[in-house]
Amino acid sequence: MNNIRIATRGSKLALWQAHHISDLLRAQYPGINVELNIIKTKGDKILDVPLAKIGGKGLFVKEIEEALLAGEADIAVHSMKDVPAELPEGLKLGIIPEREAPTDCFLSAAYPDIASLPAGARVGTSSLRRQTQLMGMRRDLCIVSLRGNLDTRVGKLMAGEFDAIIVAMAGLNRLGLGAPHMQELAPPAFYPAVAQGALGIEFRTDRPELDGLLAFLDHAPTRACVEAERSFLFGLDGGCQVPIAGFATLSGQALTLTGLVADLCGERVIRHEASGPATEAVQLGAGVARAVLEQGGQEILDEVYRSGAAV
Repeated sequence: MNNIRIATRGSKLALWQAHHISDLLRAQYPGINVELNIIKTKGDKILDVPLAKIGGKGLFVKEIEEALLAGEADIAVHSMKDVPAELPEGLKLGIIPEREAPTDCFLSAAYPDIASLPAGARVGTSSLRRQTQLMGMRRDLCIVSLRGNLDTRVGKLMAGEFDAIIVAMAGLNRLGLGAPHMQELAPPAFYPAVAQGALGIEFRTDRPELDGLLAFLDHAPTRACVEAERSFLFGLDGGCQVPIAGFATLSGQALTLTGLVADLCGERVIRHEASGPATEAVQLGAGVARAVLEQGGQEILDEVYRSGAAV
């Protein structure tokens, strides 16, 4: 193939990710022509409503997947945490490149960390997962919905609209963004979204030539971790706007996965950890999901959906 069309969202971070893959393709195949097809998704268009209230899965990928199926692009580059556990028929996540930092990050212009925030401090996040974990640490904080692209969110913090915000570390690293005070929020104190920090390259199942063309981009350790985490999410029938966290690590060929479900106040947290061979990542994720549901996770998720916080 001499020509590749990449479908992507138009945010600075999405464009960075698409250009990153484009640069790697050009380096591997000198002379290849790579074009971007920029697509606006439902999640990009609705900016005045918390993500969890919009409803449905695939808020940031549905229109892009439709473009793939219609032949308007050859591949799509996604933030994996935005991709629903179940893909449309005819599409696959054929390639998962090496992961960036999977953790979250606390940013503030005035306060060095979460512990130093005053009571009632305004903390911005659009994520129920981040909200519930924050509430578990500091019930006296005022959690405020914060939407917009990553650079917009950091801009609102620096303009004084928030005392602090919580965002993904990977995006900050990719765009070179930051704030005067930054604190990494990592397990076991704070768990990330399923597949956070990972990219996924999606394409049609009837395009086998793309498997060979893109194979050099696939990173087996990242794939094992992401497959375990996504299998956990699939086992809970959860979307990326629900208070669910999943984090896998690989040591040699041993995969360890921690899955978490929390209520909206951070008072009840169901956490389960299990290990298994990397070759059984999907089975590991499914097993952790079953354990979390049996230990009270199902009841918590039912309450979250009934409350209307996530739809």
